[in-house]
Amino acid sequence: MASASRSAWRNPSYLQSSFGIFMFFCSWGIWWSFFSRWLLDPDKGLGMTAAEQGQIYSINSLATLIIMFVYGVIQDQLGIKRKLVIAVSVIAALVGPFAQFIYAPMLTAGGTTRFLGVLLGSIVLSAGFMSGCSLVEALTERYSRKFGFEYGQSRAWGSFGYAIVALIAGHTFNINPLINFWIGSACGLGMLLVYLFWVPAEQKAELKKEADSTERTNPTLKEMVSVLGMPTLWVLIVFMIFTNTFYTVFDQQMFPTYYSSLFPTTEIGDATYGTLNGFQVFLESAMMGVVPIIMRKIGVRNSLLLGAFVMCARIGLCGAFHDPISVSIVKLFHSIEVPLFCLPAFRYFTLHFDTKLSATLYMVGFQIASQVGQVVLSVPLGALHDAMGDRPTFFTISAIVLVALIYGFFVIKKDDQEVGGDPFYTDKQLKAMEAAKA
Repeated sequence: MASASRSAWRNPSYLQSSFGIFMFFCSWGIWWSFFSRWLLDPDKGLGMTAAEQGQIYSINSLATLIIMFVYGVIQDQLGIKRKLVIAVSVIAALVGPFAQFIYAPMLTAGGTTRFLGVLLGSIVLSAGFMSGCSLVEALTERYSRKFGFEYGQSRAWGSFGYAIVALIAGHTFNINPLINFWIGSACGLGMLLVYLFWVPAEQKAELKKEADSTERTNPTLKEMVSVLGMPTLWVLIVFMIFTNTFYTVFDQQMFPTYYSSLFPTTEIGDATYGTLNGFQVFLESAMMGVVPIIMRKIGVRNSLLLGAFVMCARIGLCGAFHDPISVSIVKLFHSIEVPLFCLPAFRYFTLHFDTKLSATLYMVGFQIASQVGQVVLSVPLGALHDAMGDRPTFFTISAIVLVALIYGFFVIKKDDQEVGGDPFYTDKQLKAMEAAKA
């Protein structure tokens, strides 16, 4: 492990990719972790109802799933080129002035202006962050296969960046929520500088090689669109709709306000939530290095199912407990849940499908599926939350995830079934193969 770490630190593409994804998650996490509180809070924020907030999340998700598919198609055509990520970096660098001078005034204006603000915000925030996240992850994963480093190690720096800004987000939110957006702009500028000017020599050589080559290495548009006709992909899409969707529906729309309500004042709750969220994401960044070990022990399919089980238990326990200490402990389960969805999902696509289509497949099968779920479920679950409160809504979501887990157990392909990409072997299988050769 130590030697692997040393070799990673000597890998310029690992360093560049890790710092780029670090700055992106800093730019996103500083405002995203309190976006729900900003929309709902009547004093420091916009004072919306849960149903109105659900409408914004739903429209954001609709924009995200369209933009995300476009991003996947374009990036698979670009290969390792950064043009699209640079465009995302520009949007991230402008999120502060956009939120203060355009988005917030339009949302508070009411009527047609408010609706136009919701639409404009869905395009800008989705293009720069919700869809941009998948794009940055897909490009980093592609670099990891091309330039010889572990994707999970690089992705962990994204979680680490999110954790750092989450520690201060609650405190700056209590001063003025718009400060968070401006810090996001500063981090977005750092991201832009990384992707614009930091190009390791090995990446320059590979870009030149691709430019000089007459052999077609990138998929055609027809091949990328054809992924929508894959029945095996739709099996996974259904699983993701009713599992990974709830990262936003539960963790972003409902949990922050619920958690803050457990404290004597919302100010104490907001500050504590920011600290807890930061600590949780620190653990998440560490688990990004542990989950590949788990995958080598139990396989890709079982790791995905384990992620769904952790989600089901975590959301259900949030409904069962209603004191700050117990709920805080349960919240920390999220630190293993996120890597158990993110890393096995990428490996599932490169295992069962053509690796040339990895960006499109990841965005369609993992991220777009989650956005479809948010479009469908955000408003009704927001209305249910308004009508019935926290605990019945949490139990309802947990039950939905349990049904999806049972479905996934029967339909998600095993690691040795229909291998269309890079094969995956557990440590036990590798030992058996070595023994057979001997």
